[in-house]
Amino acid sequence: MTLEFRVQHDVATDASPAPTRPARTGLRGVLDRWGDRRAAARARRVDDRIRELGELGHLLSEARGVVERGWIQHAWFTYVDERGRTRTATSAAALDVQGRPLVGACLVGAVVSAAGGPHAVHSPRVQHALDLVWHALAADEGTPVLWCPAPDVRMGRVRDLTSWNDASTRTSTDVAGLLLTAERVAVQESTRLRDGQVARSRA
Repeated sequence: MTLEFRVQHDVATDASPAPTRPARTGLRGVLDRWGDRRAAARARRVDDRIRELGELGHLLSEARGVVERGWIQHAWFTYVDERGRTRTATSAAALDVQGRPLVGACLVGAVVSAAGGPHAVHSPRVQHALDLVWHALAADEGTPVLWCPAPDVRMGRVRDLTSWNDASTRTSTDVAGLLLTAERVAVQESTRLRDGQVARSRA
């Protein structure tokens, strides 16, 4: 199952031009222009985040595929070394996996693999994807995603995800299901941002 990520745009049904605010002069004019620039910058940031959420949704879908092909516990990756032996790698030895055939991955390892491999572990794509996965695991549905937490908080979240993955009762179906929920979080967050942008434009 693959979720669809689309950016929708309102289409005007009235052919007449939108009313424009009369240009003001002096200090009021300066404040108007400053406000317009701030609004335009905010709109660009929202557009960028919506585009990123679409990309993150696809990354999480690919991570789900990694888990479905081979899921492991108590390590990040299982791979085949140069001698054809199956080896495991923890986070400390993750770079040993780069360029090797991947046999299996844990929850966090699957996200890293889908983003391009261990060299991408500190990239914004991986960090933001893990923000979505943690939100799917621990936050109330419908609440805004907290992006870019403090480094110690982010490390705590990775430990949360690792501990959850390694629980004795955990199954690969559970892990794939959490990634699917994270994909839905990406869609919901995109919709929330887009609705907020439309509401501001009509205010």
